[in-house]
Amino acid sequence: MKKLMLLGGAQYLLPVIKAAHDLGIYVITCDYLPNNIAHKYSDGYCNVSVVNQEKVLEKAIELKIDGIMSFACDPGVTTAAYVAERMGLAFQCSYESAVILQDKGKFRKFLDDHGFNCPHAKRYTDKKKPFDDIDFFDWPVIVKPVDSAGSKGVTKAESAADLSAAIDLAISKSLGGAFIIEDFLTFEGFHSSTDPFVIDGEIKFNTYSDQLFDAGAENPYTPSMIIWPTTMQKDYQDILSSEIQRLMDLLHIRTGIFNIESCVGRNGKPYIMEVSPRGGGCRIAELQEMAYGITLIENEVRKAVNLPLKEIMKKNIDGHWCEMVIHAHSGQHGRFKNIELDKQIQDKYVRLLGISAKGGDIVKPFTGADMSLGDIFLKFDSRCELDDVMSKSGEWLSVELES
Repeated sequence: MKKLMLLGGAQYLLPVIKAAHDLGIYVITCDYLPNNIAHKYSDGYCNVSVVNQEKVLEKAIELKIDGIMSFACDPGVTTAAYVAERMGLAFQCSYESAVILQDKGKFRKFLDDHGFNCPHAKRYTDKKKPFDDIDFFDWPVIVKPVDSAGSKGVTKAESAADLSAAIDLAISKSLGGAFIIEDFLTFEGFHSSTDPFVIDGEIKFNTYSDQLFDAGAENPYTPSMIIWPTTMQKDYQDILSSEIQRLMDLLHIRTGIFNIESCVGRNGKPYIMEVSPRGGGCRIAELQEMAYGITLIENEVRKAVNLPLKEIMKKNIDGHWCEMVIHAHSGQHGRFKNIELDKQIQDKYVRLLGISAKGGDIVKPFTGADMSLGDIFLKFDSRCELDDVMSKSGEWLSVELES
């Protein structure tokens, strides 16, 4: 029986575990939180931090694993690449490429060095150094940890007066203490977040989405809704697809799923913002499977343990789809009690409702993807219908809290 190690333990691993079990694969989950939900469904558990590369490698060798993944677990990606490289296992890219992709500062430099559209950006480890570069940036700027996902620790600084607080927050959310400052880009249309699939370095499946943010949330830069198909102009999609493929070639990418974020600036330039060799959070791969009728998660499992892949062919999307992150609104606080969802909306539009919060959980402000209370997939016949229904979500969905 083949053995697959999954780094992390969040609910996003559950469809991966099911796909692996359907293939007769023994699943081992690994992190330092034994009460995480995924460990209840795996066949084995290792109490080791996903960022401790040597300890994870030691366990992987001891357990004689056949594959390793860090699906929807951003902190574990470089560890998975490291273990795979040391053990000769399949992974989307080399460890060297994974390190570039997983560090926002190194990735921005790589993009700039190779002629990609890239905002002014600098990576720092010293809190004082940015104040020597005030004139380098086109204000306002965004301050981010170099090694976090889900918009954790991200702040917009309008001027140098806002910089110290933004830097402190970014450092507090960074595993290594490094942060990046870059020009704030104003989008033309919407940001895009999707999970393409690459085979032998060639993009075989790719989409673009409209990613929306909750302006009223504690952190207005945390994605709260993703919509397919995108409203991005076709010529911009074509440019981005060509540039993403060029990036794959330069990094010598192999086979597997990626989470890619991109956008078009008001200046008319398309930008590749983030590329990570893993499935994305917010259950993006699951929704794409439903909407496009393709196999992504099973193929990622197959790749990891060196089983033949199923054919991946992009099909036309079936309808208009929305993934909505359930979260507390600004000012809400207390303990989680329930999600109230209008029955008519549920019966007509909802295709999946996943509540990750448990009764009694402390509900915190929506400052990052880790504050999600669950996800809803909805399907509509038209974008107009989707926009109309989702604009009234406050009327048909509510989070019930107890004090």
